[in-house]
Amino acid sequence: MNPSAPKTAATAQALSKSWRAPSLRRRMACWLYEGTLLFGVVVLPGLVFGIVTNTRHALDNRHGLQALIFGVLALYFSYFWVKGQTLPMKTWHIRLMDRTGQPVRWPRAMWRYLLAWVWFLPPLAAMAPFKLSTGEVSVLMTGWILVWALSSRLRRDQQFWHDAWAGTRLIDVQPDPARRRQ
Repeated sequence: MNPSAPKTAATAQALSKSWRAPSLRRRMACWLYEGTLLFGVVVLPGLVFGIVTNTRHALDNRHGLQALIFGVLALYFSYFWVKGQTLPMKTWHIRLMDRTGQPVRWPRAMWRYLLAWVWFLPPLAAMAPFKLSTGEVSVLMTGWILVWALSSRLRRDQQFWHDAWAGTRLIDVQPDPARRRQ
């Protein structure tokens, strides 16, 4: 158990006022940094998959590769969320915890991972029935991400909706300005 974590619901409620959500700008910068790092996370499993399955064309075995990457990303995010931060979250001084201030456990981390797909699935789901081109999906995806990110401003705690649904919260853990100068 984390000794610095609140012991009771009343203590958690009192401390929750100091658990300020990071600014939307910082969360989205962290999100973009995370996306960049994910190329490194998936390239080795993708290469090994291609070698093991003797895949010579990108469209061959694509569903198997997609399932593998989905699983690799689930493990990557869940592992680091259980520890509190991914590398980009650490860089941007953002920490993940549950509603009571406790570290996130594996089931909740996996649930958060599944719910986070709401960032991508609606535009991707529109692709086939409306026969959208890649460019149209890119525009739709960008618009959806902006709308979804801005929708966090509708919540009093400024958390993303998937965090609220998962029972998690992102908190600002920037060091004090006096400590940063040292």
